[in-house]
Amino acid sequence: MNKIRRVTTAGSVAAVILLAAGCGSGGNTAGGSANSVQPAGAGKALADAYGSGNGTGGYGANPGQLTGSGAGADAAAGKGGGPAGQLAVREIANVGSVVTDSAGVTLYRFDKDTPQPPKSNCDGDCATAWPPVPADDASASAGIEAGLLGAVTRTDGTKQLTLAGWPVYRYAKDTKAGEANGEGVGGTWHALAPDGKKAVDKKQKAGGNSGMEAGSGTGSGYGSGSGSGDQSAKTGTELSVAANEKLGKILVDGQWRTLYRFDKDSAWPMKIGCVGSCTDTWKPAAPVDKTKTTGIRPELIGTVKRPDGSEQLTIDCWPVYTFTGDTEPGQTNGHKKQNLWFAVTETGKKAA
Repeated sequence: MNKIRRVTTAGSVAAVILLAAGCGSGGNTAGGSANSVQPAGAGKALADAYGSGNGTGGYGANPGQLTGSGAGADAAAGKGGGPAGQLAVREIANVGSVVTDSAGVTLYRFDKDTPQPPKSNCDGDCATAWPPVPADDASASAGIEAGLLGAVTRTDGTKQLTLAGWPVYRYAKDTKAGEANGEGVGGTWHALAPDGKKAVDKKQKAGGNSGMEAGSGTGSGYGSGSGSGDQSAKTGTELSVAANEKLGKILVDGQWRTLYRFDKDSAWPMKIGCVGSCTDTWKPAAPVDKTKTTGIRPELIGTVKRPDGSEQLTIDCWPVYTFTGDTEPGQTNGHKKQNLWFAVTETGKKAA
């Protein structure tokens, strides 16, 4: 478990009363407009996603779109531990449009991993045959959304590159650029498509396969149950419901960070109790596009204007926040902090 930052709120929190006509009706939502809630690695280091100075390191140092000189020889086939450099899209016969590193080496995903939250289940001998791709020095090129790049912390503490939440690997038996010898190995390894799905499935679908794309993964969301990882990792989702094994169904943002409500806020009249230094620890959640949410009734999604003029996401009129002490996707370290902060259900209520 990562260290949890001690919560330090302002000694006397100013309660700002904000009457918001039509709260919960959707009149104050972001609608289809752009907003600041983005998928992991959306063009900046996730360490900055909580704001500067929190000391937690966010979800990993610089896993977003980074600038670098390229992977060079270290990322060539047979040297799987090297950086990826600038990712590219390449057509490979019988596989389809495949993501490669800057040296042209095919990149893969593993069906036994999960994308939401990102988790690698390939260690030991598995990681020797399938070297994890480091998160540092990775950037996107044409055909790959920079916002889909992210990072996950492995059991050894290193940061692994993710694409649409899926941990990214090379295959030790790909000995030159353009090979995809790892496609289909064990029925669980597949070359990555630019959107994080399986390249071969997309090729089959494009070729007239009318069947639905096969789901994968043994654990969707935050719980330990079975389910389709692809279904839960819907690309571009900004707000969704996750099944936490202790708290039940809770809301998470587009980076799979748990959302919280504060007992010193109120839903009606709308009151903001977390201002000043409180927001160094509890970050107001940005508004979302209702068309990019899942598992929550649209009429419960709204916004409120904070004292500084910024817009904050509300759920059933309750302002919601993320916690800087959650340093990995899926953590709920903020739940019951000071007996004032609680994870939020899909109806805006406190989690169990």
